[in-house]
Amino acid sequence: MTLKAVVVAPGRGTYNKPELGYLKRHHASQNALLGSFDAFREARGQKTVSDLDRAARFSGPTHTRGDNASPLIYACAYSDFHSLDRDRIDVVAVTGNSMGWYIALACAGALEAMGGLQVVNTMGTLMQDHLIGGQLIYPFVDENWQPIPDRKQKILNIMDRIDAMEDHTLSLSIDLGGMLVLAGNAAGLEAFESAMPRVQDRFPMRLQNHAGFHTALQKPVAALGQKALSKDLFQQPDLPLVDGRGAIWWPHASDPAALWDYTLNHQVVEPYDFSTAIRSAAREFMPDLFIVLGPGTTLGGAVAQSLTLGTWKGWRAKADFQAAQSQQPKLISMSLPDQRAQVC
Repeated sequence: MTLKAVVVAPGRGTYNKPELGYLKRHHASQNALLGSFDAFREARGQKTVSDLDRAARFSGPTHTRGDNASPLIYACAYSDFHSLDRDRIDVVAVTGNSMGWYIALACAGALEAMGGLQVVNTMGTLMQDHLIGGQLIYPFVDENWQPIPDRKQKILNIMDRIDAMEDHTLSLSIDLGGMLVLAGNAAGLEAFESAMPRVQDRFPMRLQNHAGFHTALQKPVAALGQKALSKDLFQQPDLPLVDGRGAIWWPHASDPAALWDYTLNHQVVEPYDFSTAIRSAAREFMPDLFIVLGPGTTLGGAVAQSLTLGTWKGWRAKADFQAAQSQQPKLISMSLPDQRAQVC
């Protein structure tokens, strides 16, 4: 039986210590593709994705840098996409979180494999070279994924109040399931950390080596990206793409120049609404499955929370999702061996 699936590409922060060796474990046979990726990096004096993946130990300062993490995650996720058993899995749409939008473009055919690497590598390097601002994350749902009354609006109100303070910058970066990712300068981030109570023993949580993505802070990076990356890299997608507004780019009906403009302008400097992207994909395409590409498993929670908040399949709480998963998984994480085997 063929299952309809929406594929979700991960963003930054998904390749960590447990993921070291991901390419070696799952894609040792992809010699030609990974060799091309490695040659691209080597020609630019950068560590190859294979060398990063085969390192003796995981290094936060090395593996989480934008110029290393972005192409490494791209290589893992793009290879995962092409490992799907397309006789059993009918991919009806592709979306992604933050940097995962670039990966989604390549998976959907709007960028060739090397074009996707060029976009990811260029933007990751620009972000790292400039490293403007930072990010933190804070939940507005409880541990059962139930929205805490007024919590989301309170976070946004405090964010606005801090942003209005002199020399403070803070704004919404990503609406991520049951959490909000905020971005700003050091003063803005510190003010939020002081204003909000610590919850679940880890929030507010700073994101290592992350810049102020998806905010006006990135206008200089957006401008440099537009100069460095040609419109000619972009083409009609082969599969529908759901972007960070929940808008859909259809095959044979998309303007590649507009796709370039969205990718290197709006997507860089405006908030990324991942939750809306997931709900839009669920409602428009009515898939049997959501498949989250590797590396990492952290994005699965945000997908599940987005679907639960949208009452997909009647889910209204974490327990509903867990009950459905125990019977017949509707959310597949390719980083989990037992789930990976169901779609590869």
